[in-house]
Amino acid sequence: MRRLRWLVAIAALGAAVYFFPRPFLYRLGAYLVKADGPVKSDCMFVLAGDFNGQRIMKAAELYRLGMAPKLFISGPYGIYGRSEDELAIAFAKANRTEDVPFIPLPNHGRSTVTEGLEVLPRLRQEGCRSVLVVTSDFHTRRAGRILRRIWPDLQVRIASAPTVDYDAERWWTNRNYQKTFFFEWTKTAADWIGL
Repeated sequence: MRRLRWLVAIAALGAAVYFFPRPFLYRLGAYLVKADGPVKSDCMFVLAGDFNGQRIMKAAELYRLGMAPKLFISGPYGIYGRSEDELAIAFAKANRTEDVPFIPLPNHGRSTVTEGLEVLPRLRQEGCRSVLVVTSDFHTRRAGRILRRIWPDLQVRIASAPTVDYDAERWWTNRNYQKTFFFEWTKTAADWIGL
């Protein structure tokens, strides 16, 4: 009898999520998004990993608003023999940002942790005591947690760039959104357990 009650409860919960997904699934998707309001900082830093240009274009917009006098673009190597910062800056310049003085920051990072650790000495050298980090909306919570942990002497604020690959309001309705949700939650869980 007890087993039957559990099965009925699980079936009811499954039916509720299936027929009324928004109240349940929205919270899971929205959890990933946790950005600070853009605040004036010593430097701005654009995390790598956006191949559509939203991060660098958002950073250019924030630069024009006077959020930071220095704008660093992270760029791991390995994209057909070029670094990501090189490609991102070329994209931005081709899209009316000639007035923005992007500072390339090539590196060998392959994760938010390794990228952050590798660029930290350069940020310190440039006098960055406060850093406004620009990343995709779905990456804001995890990036903020990681960078605050590995940059303990810097004041880190996170700015959110929109993305074509995710919508927290309806992530379960589109295959690309679902993949972004799955991978970001996997990486979030891995960070929680120290992987």
